[in-house]
Amino acid sequence: MRLLTQAAGGFSLIEWVYVACGGALGAISRHAVNLAVTNLMGSTLVGTFIANITGSFILGLLIAFWEPRGEFPTEHRLFLAVGFLGSYTTFSTLAVATTQSFESGDIGRAALNLGGSIAIGLAAAFAGLAVGRAIA
Repeated sequence: MRLLTQAAGGFSLIEWVYVACGGALGAISRHAVNLAVTNLMGSTLVGTFIANITGSFILGLLIAFWEPRGEFPTEHRLFLAVGFLGSYTTFSTLAVATTQSFESGDIGRAALNLGGSIAIGLAAAFAGLAVGRAIA
């Protein structure tokens, strides 16, 4: 019975389920964004950019919503922040795409991809925090 309530790292099995379910939905959502953007624009870089920016905004919104309550409920944090947004956003794809642009000699595209993602991602996180605080 202990196996059902305790898993690796001291988390309960249900906590791992929250992460897994959120992660599955986040991965599916990111794939849907990539497919839609690739069909419209022919570029997976833009899909990755959109996922990372919207994910930054959403996390800012969630943090601002939970902030005044003094809590970030474990099941919400695990499902939404760790699971869903953890798989919806992707630093590794940003890093590899930027590296490939550098390697192919497209320094401008690489710089725009990396710099734009960081700058606009931070702006999106700030915006999410501001909107969340305004409605919380």
